[in-house]
Amino acid sequence: MFDYLIVGAGYSGCVLAERIATQLKKKVLIVERRDHIGGNAYDYYNEAGIRLHKYGPHWFHTNDKKIFAYLSQFTEWRFHNHIVKSSVNGKILPIPINMDTVNELYGLQLETPAEVQAFYDSVKVDIRVPGNAEEKVLSTVGPDLYNTFFRNYTRKHWGVDPKELDVAVTARIPVRTDRDDRYFNDVYQGLPKRGYAAMFRHMIADKRISVLLQTDYRDVLDTIKFKKMIYTGAIDDFFDYAYGKLPYRSLIFEHETLDMEYFQPCQQVNYPNTYDFTRIVEWKHATGQVNKKTTITREYPCAAIDGREKYYPVPSQANHILFRKYKEGAKKLKSVIFCGRLADYKYYNMDQVVARALMVFRKRIVG
Repeated sequence: MFDYLIVGAGYSGCVLAERIATQLKKKVLIVERRDHIGGNAYDYYNEAGIRLHKYGPHWFHTNDKKIFAYLSQFTEWRFHNHIVKSSVNGKILPIPINMDTVNELYGLQLETPAEVQAFYDSVKVDIRVPGNAEEKVLSTVGPDLYNTFFRNYTRKHWGVDPKELDVAVTARIPVRTDRDDRYFNDVYQGLPKRGYAAMFRHMIADKRISVLLQTDYRDVLDTIKFKKMIYTGAIDDFFDYAYGKLPYRSLIFEHETLDMEYFQPCQQVNYPNTYDFTRIVEWKHATGQVNKKTTITREYPCAAIDGREKYYPVPSQANHILFRKYKEGAKKLKSVIFCGRLADYKYYNMDQVVARALMVFRKRIVG
């Protein structure tokens, strides 16, 4: 008899398992359909000895000291400012847009944040309350920078026009007036020193936690006894698509190991306007490994159909309305708790997933 059956061994499932086992001294079974723990953050070493993320780059960042302290119980860190550039108009330019981006793109010599802000003010569109992802960028930096950096990248990544997406999609990317070239502003940035997989192994090492891999939870419902379920998968799948399928985006990865020390100037270069892929990631920049070879990964977005992994809930008004029908159904189930990016149909960052899981533990499990 288990106190909790947890469906999914990603961030939400592992955090909740750790809390229940270590704080409440209760027995937990994690059931995971994949052959590994760690969810989409799972990483591994390839044949060249380079550590890469199986499901695309997971650059950890947070300003939340408590979240950072919690995860630090299970890992040391390699602190690293995450740097991303964008390939546009034959140039490799900083993204998020900053002073250097504007100067290099337009041949200007702006020298102060005030001058850069004055430039943005001169080109932005007067939209007082942006209603979608496109309007948010237009109201901040104007149509040319929007078309150069955002429009096509967003269309490739999400499969729809930015006009159809929530403001939050582009609002999460800052626009800077100084020369700060970090992708994130957060105080804590980096990667687990020995990788995410090692961090998750430490997280669920308690003897009260059992893990069943390569198993669909439905196949064990009749054979395993438990008191409550925590479900971290796609909420529409749980309800057998009773109200219709929620759309998700997926990714196809093309890995290539090259006989050179480095391929590009930073860990990630975006390609908004050329090629079918959205970005190329070079892992060694972030992991800090020393190796005469390097591995790069090209990332091709696609719809999450035909059995493809579900990575991103698509944040639009219509999809939120459909999700709320499932959420109402979830509220009626007293013995099932829903938590996670797919279960909540929300585009969480990693620290937000951890915060959400810890909140669920405090409010729904401890009470």
